[in-house]
Order: sequence, then C-alpha cells, then structure tokens
Amino acid sequence: MTNRVNRQIRILASFSVMLGCGSTFADTSIALDAVGRMPAYFLEIPESVTDILIAETGAATMYRFVHDDNGIVEKDRRYMSIGQAGAGKEKAWDRKTPLGIYFITESLDTSKLGDKYGVAAFPLDYPNAWDRFNKRTGYGIWLHGVDRNKPERPALDTDGCLALPNEELLRLVDRLEPLVTPVIVARQLDWALPADLDALRLEFHLALDMWRESQQRGDLAAYLSLYADDFEYREMDRDSWSSYRLQVFDARELKEVSLEDIMLVADPEVPDLYLSRFTQILTTANGPVTTTKRLYWRRSDGNTWKIVSEDSG
Repeated sequence: MTNRVNRQIRILASFSVMLGCGSTFADTSIALDAVGRMPAYFLEIPESVTDILIAETGAATMYRFVHDDNGIVEKDRRYMSIGQAGAGKEKAWDRKTPLGIYFITESLDTSKLGDKYGVAAFPLDYPNAWDRFNKRTGYGIWLHGVDRNKPERPALDTDGCLALPNEELLRLVDRLEPLVTPVIVARQLDWALPADLDALRLEFHLALDMWRESQQRGDLAAYLSLYADDFEYREMDRDSWSSYRLQVFDARELKEVSLEDIMLVADPEVPDLYLSRFTQILTTANGPVTTTKRLYWRRSDGNTWKIVSEDSG
C-alpha cells in the first residue's frame, strides 16, 4: 500500500520474521506500537466490534486487535498460511488470497467437511462489492484450520484461503462473530500516527454526513453528486442507479435518517479507497426501516469524496 497523501505514514511492520508453524508470536495487549502508531486502516471501529483481524500476507502473520479500556489494542499475532500463488486474487482458481476488507459471514461445522479444514471454518464475503466492481471472480475464501494429520503447512499452501494452526484457531473461535468481525487482508501491515488518522476521519465523517443529510432532506441532486461517474451497483451503472434512486426518493417520504455502529476503514491495497459500514435507520410514516449498508469511497487529491460502489450487509 502506498502512502496516503498528507495523511498517513507508511512504515513496515516491526515484526517481519516468521516463526515456526503453530507458534503464537505474542500476547501483549500493548496499546498502539512502540512509538505510538496504530494500524493505518483503523479510522473508526464501533464498540460493537470487539475483535479485528489483520492478515499480513507478506509475513504469514495474523494479527488480532481488540477493544479494551485503552481503545483498540493489539492482543496477539500468529502464523498463517495463504494461497499457493500468493496474494492478490483476480479470478477463480488462481490459488491466490484476496486483498481487501472482508467480513466473516458464518461459522461452519467442519465435522461435515473435508479434513483439510481442521477444527473450524469461517467463510469470508469474497467477492465483495469492490471485488465485483473490479470484475474479480471466484468464491469459497475461508478462514479455517488445518488437517490434523498434516498440521504443519508452509506459508504458501492453500487454494486461496487463510489457514491457521488448529490450536490457534480454537483460541479465536469464541471471538469471531458472523457479519460483525472484519478481516483486513494486506500485503504488509502499515502504521500511522493517531493524529493523522484523526484528520482523515473528520474528512470522512463530513462526506458520510452529507450523504445522510441529502437523503433526509430528499435532495436527490446533492445525493447523486456524491456518486462517482464510474459508480456501479450490481448490474446498474450510475445513470441506471440515478433513475432507480429518483423513483425511491419520489415514493418515500423520510422523517429522519440516522446511522449507527459506524465503521470507517482504509483499504489496505488501494490508495485513497475507504469503506464505511453502518446500520442505517430510515424513519418513515410506516415506521423504521433498518438495514446494514456498505459504501466504498474514493478520495481525490482535492479532498473530494465520491462513492464508487455500495452494498448491503
């Protein structure tokens, strides 16, 4: 990931030496890092998200960050395996692990699956809306364990999944919550100073609040001005989306639009790409309508924020 213009400081993660398979690297609960930096992706994490995983593919390391009294702190890190062909998935069966921001979707009973999945398996939501925007294909990317009969795996060993030693995955099972726990997959873990992230978060909140207020006012022009020319939503381009939203605005009168559990995250692979995920509550004459939404934003050099893709869930 390259530097984010005037906002983020790109520094290699301090720990890049891979320890032996099955080893837990640390259990330190240290807030930030030794010089006060935090992962450059964490702009805002709601308290409802207790655990955040960062998979650093270049160092075969899975980090876990948690909420505690000091805010978001690193709890532990552990060895992992990724795709045989490395990171940067683009198409089905390329045996690469995708890079980006994903969420665990469910917990599977591995007793009904093949031995290679080990003690637990958690599918990720690849391909997400940004992957579809980039025409990436494939499916079945999971976080899972390893074959009990072949517990030691090299760093490049899966068909694209993230694999942890069974004993390490068992330590996480009770902490991983479907549709809540994010898994950020990066080539390398980047760090930034909190002050830099604070400034960026303020910008992001201003853009998100403009989006919310334009809906609440029923101001279609202001609302659509926040969508990029190359915006896509499933099979709709921006023109089709505009026509669809015009019908929605005309058909529904909103009393209030509120956003809760806001998560703001920087993409680990694409400079100036950001994800906002939140619970949206639309107050209508017929009562509230609640959905979970994801908006993918592109930030330009002029601090202009535009939505390039969106999704629910």
